Formats: sequence, structure tokens, C-alpha cells
Amino acid sequence: MPIKNKFAAEVVAIALLALGMVLPATAASVDLSNPAFAQTAGPTSIPIGHSEFCKANRSECGAYKKVVDVEELSESRWRKLVAVNDRFNRDIVPVSDKDLYQVDELWTYPDGYGDCEDIALAKRRALIADGWDASALLMAVVRQENGEGHAVLMVRTDRGDLVLDNQDGMVKLWADTPYKFLKRQSQADAGQWVDILDTRVLTVAQR
Repeated sequence: MPIKNKFAAEVVAIALLALGMVLPATAASVDLSNPAFAQTAGPTSIPIGHSEFCKANRSECGAYKKVVDVEELSESRWRKLVAVNDRFNRDIVPVSDKDLYQVDELWTYPDGYGDCEDIALAKRRALIADGWDASALLMAVVRQENGEGHAVLMVRTDRGDLVLDNQDGMVKLWADTPYKFLKRQSQADAGQWVDILDTRVLTVAQR
């Protein structure tokens, strides 16, 4: 995409540099062992909420015919990530499943109200509709500093694994968040999950 506005281009470049990203020549040249990418182990348990979501939305769960290791992050796509994160963080009022549905856990698309996983699901659906490959848009479960669970959307790009979070207006590299990453969807099958090997030492200073 041609850069029409020098100032806008510089803003995006600064934002990418702030994320600690090294820009590769092509997506094929990306080293997935780089710390910018969360490393995973084998299959793990599926969150009960996502398991029930898949039963209700079978077309959105299952093995992919094609898997994209990473999506190339152009200037326009970076802006799209930021815009989608902003839009759903602004438009969806955070409400717990207990208060909204009188159940402990329910993953669903929000209708004006929803909790963290609902908002992440909405962001994922919006990006898929915009042409992003579903195999690079992964729901992830993390642990917050207070010990509580939380869900975010992890986007695998050639600049690293980026996180769209309803608790943070900034799109950040996974390693720059204050969370302990536990598991995420498999890139091969939307209905399966894999463990994340998160060996970082988290400190209050990372906030």
C-alpha cells in the first residue's frame, strides 16, 4: 500500500519499533523461534466455554484446510488491528457471565454487553470478515497478576504475536503484556488447544 502521508507512516513505524519488532523481508523468512512468538507444546484441555461455543457454532471449529503461519503486517493492517481493538473495547460494555446470563462461563458473541472472551471472539470474527486468515487469529487464555483468568485474541503476524485485549487500548507483543500465557487455539484446528510455554518472569514494572 503506498504511503500517502509521511507523518502517518512515521507514526506507524514508531509504533512498530516500540513493539520491538524486526521487520523481515517476507513472511516466509520469519523465524518462529524468535521470542516475539509465543512457543507452544502439545495439545491441552479445551476451555469448557470454548467447547460449548464449538457445539453451538460447529462451522467455526474444526481443522483448517489451509494454515497460514503468520499474516504479513502492512501499514494498513496495523491500522486495522488498532481500529478493531478500539471499536470493540469502546462499543461492548464489560459484564460478567454471572451478571449477564446467570452462569459461571458462557462464550458467545456479544450484543452490546459481554466479558473478555466474548469481546475477543467479536474481534476475531471482524478480522476474519476483513480478510484475515482464521488460522492466524487465536483465542488465548492467560492468568492476570491477581491470579484471575482472562481471555485475549492473539494475532500471529510477521512482526510477532500481537495481543488484542479489552483491558488495554494498545496492541502489544504478547511478551510485553503483564499476563502469564497458559494456552491458545491450535493453528491447525480451531476446535483444539495447545499449551503455551511462557517462561517469562513477570514484574509490576511491566504494567
